[in-house]
Amino acid sequence: MTDQKPLLELINLSKSYVSASENINPLRDINIKIYKGQFIAVVGRSGSGKTTLLNVMAGLDKPTSGDILINGSNITAMDENSLTEIRRTTIGFIFQSFGLLPLLSAFENVELPLRISGVEHGERSNRTKEALDIVGLNPRSNHRPYELSGGEQQRVSIARAIVTKPAIILADEPTGELDSTNAKSIFGLFKDMVVEQGMTIIAATHDSSLLSMADEVKEIRNGGLYEVQSEDQRYR
Repeated sequence: MTDQKPLLELINLSKSYVSASENINPLRDINIKIYKGQFIAVVGRSGSGKTTLLNVMAGLDKPTSGDILINGSNITAMDENSLTEIRRTTIGFIFQSFGLLPLLSAFENVELPLRISGVEHGERSNRTKEALDIVGLNPRSNHRPYELSGGEQQRVSIARAIVTKPAIILADEPTGELDSTNAKSIFGLFKDMVVEQGMTIIAATHDSSLLSMADEVKEIRNGGLYEVQSEDQRYR
C-alpha cells in the first residue's frame, strides 16, 4: 500500500475538553494512515475515546490540535458547508441504534439520502436497489422497520450508508444491539464490502470475537492509538 496515497490520514491529532473542572484527553497525538480497501477495527474500554475518534474523523467534532486529511484535503481548515459536502459525498455513517424512520419502508429509508441530494428518480431507484442487493435485503425492501429483525434493520442502515457510494464508512458499535450470530453476519458483510466493493471501513467495537475479520485492529488506550496483535488480549 506504500504506493498509494492515504485515503484518510490523522497527523498529530489530539482532542481535549473540560468536564466538571477536570481536563479530559480522549485523544493524544494520534497518527494513522488509512488506505482504500482497508477494514480497520478500533477497540478500547468504555469511555476510551472510540466514538470521539470517529466523530473527529468525520468532521462532526473538531480536534484540539492536529490535522485530518481526506484525499489529501485538510478538513480541519474547512467551513461548515464544505464539511457538510464531505459528509454527504465521501463519508457514510453506521450507528449502534439503527436510526431508521418507522413510517418508511426499507427501500424508502435507503433512498432518502439520494432524495435529499436531488438525485433523479431513475438513478435513485437503481442505486437503492444496488445497495439493498449488496446487503442481501432486496426481497424485504417493501417492509417497514418494525417488520424486520434487528439484523435486517442494521443491514438497512448499512445500505443507507453506502447508497451514496462514499469512500469511507465509519461504524460506531454497529453490532452493539445485535446477538452474536447477527453481529458476526454484519462484520462478515463489512469484510465482503471491503473485498468486493473496495470500500474502506473503520468500525469501533467492543466485541473481541469479531476482530479476526478486520485487516488491522487498533486500540485506544490512555488517549493513544496502538496496533493490537492477535495474541494481545488487552482490549478484552
